[in-house]
Amino acid sequence: MTNVFNTTNSQDVFDAAKELMPGGVSSPVRAFKSVNGDPIVFDRVKGAYAWDIDGNRFIDYVGSWGPAICGHSHPEVTSALQEALEKGTSFGAPCELENKLAEMVIDAVPSVEMVRFVNSGTEACMAVLRLMRAFTGRDKLIKFEGCYHGHADMFLVKAGSGVATLGLPDSPGVPRSTTSNTLTAPYNDLEAVKELFAENPDAISGVILEPIVGNAGFIPPEPGFLEGLRELTKENGSLLVFDEVMTGFRIGYGGAQGRFGVTPDLTTMGKVIGGGLPVGAYGGRKDIMSMVAPAGPVYQAGTLSGNPLAMTAGIKTLEILKQEGTYERLENMTKKLINGICESAKSSGLAITGKSISGMFGFYLCDGPVRNFNEAKQTNSEYFAKLHRSMLQKGVYLAPSAFEAGFMSLAHSEDDIDATLTAFNESFNEIS
Repeated sequence: MTNVFNTTNSQDVFDAAKELMPGGVSSPVRAFKSVNGDPIVFDRVKGAYAWDIDGNRFIDYVGSWGPAICGHSHPEVTSALQEALEKGTSFGAPCELENKLAEMVIDAVPSVEMVRFVNSGTEACMAVLRLMRAFTGRDKLIKFEGCYHGHADMFLVKAGSGVATLGLPDSPGVPRSTTSNTLTAPYNDLEAVKELFAENPDAISGVILEPIVGNAGFIPPEPGFLEGLRELTKENGSLLVFDEVMTGFRIGYGGAQGRFGVTPDLTTMGKVIGGGLPVGAYGGRKDIMSMVAPAGPVYQAGTLSGNPLAMTAGIKTLEILKQEGTYERLENMTKKLINGICESAKSSGLAITGKSISGMFGFYLCDGPVRNFNEAKQTNSEYFAKLHRSMLQKGVYLAPSAFEAGFMSLAHSEDDIDATLTAFNESFNEIS
């Protein structure tokens, strides 16, 4: 790969953006603060690649933070969108496409008997929080350190990823009266959850978690953890909520719950089910979902919810993913990548631990294992910042944070993986 790396145009655009938008970005982690640099400004994406406005091409392992599982601008998805575009971008009224995508989600995701479409993962989590409290008549909830469920007030407690990147354990502007009902525990620690239930009898509405943590790097559940949570919530009359905004349709057609065989009461989704367009959804047991307005008293609404473009992109994406061999390919390609990364780092004398499941992966520059957010913070962030810049110079685009998962797509080729591993090997040798 070439080491010629000019970012003059990106720098000019970002400098101008800082006068127009807070920090120059529309979402904090894009600002590259934790990797001690300034962002690359994208011009276009296609397949496994992204091009910036200076003409640099990158093999992309961010994939719009997960949705681009089929590859950027997949021809079948863009063709379907062009056809839908002729009919209008937003109806503000029911459309048949909502029914079709709803049926596909219900058929695929074990917990979902009814579903409501919204516009983002954050919105889905906000709505499901209100619903779980209304259904149980309780105010408190348990979340896990390092799990991110959007920027609603009650979730911005030990929230991982972007918050960790900025060094903000909590966000100013969040009332103490709100966060007092948010209880936290270390991920993969059932005993801590048991203690919270014991200390708050008949007060906890439910437990919400990423079944695979992707907002503190990449942390899978240890054997028995999800099963234990399922039993604890049942015993205490609380709800179990899986935030599958990231894992839904990415680690399997039925999400994490389908892969691990643990069925929650409610599920939030986003990213993949919109095929790259703004989307979110929440669903679950019919008796719970029937409380949502207008069927029930729990209010939630959205002008652009279920818009025909997002529904079209989601339908076509799920149709592609349902084809035979899809997830086997993602699994094999991602394993080859993460195994190669770890081998390369170790041969350079660097501490590393990394894992993958289907099309998600992550690594930490520290000795493992990493089972929770506190252990994830042992990663060498200074080394990661150097690694990130070196990989950019070699044409590989990684998430600009040591606390984010990476994503494989069906568009990545064996040659892409080989080129990526060559770049990692060179970069590890440079920073070791």
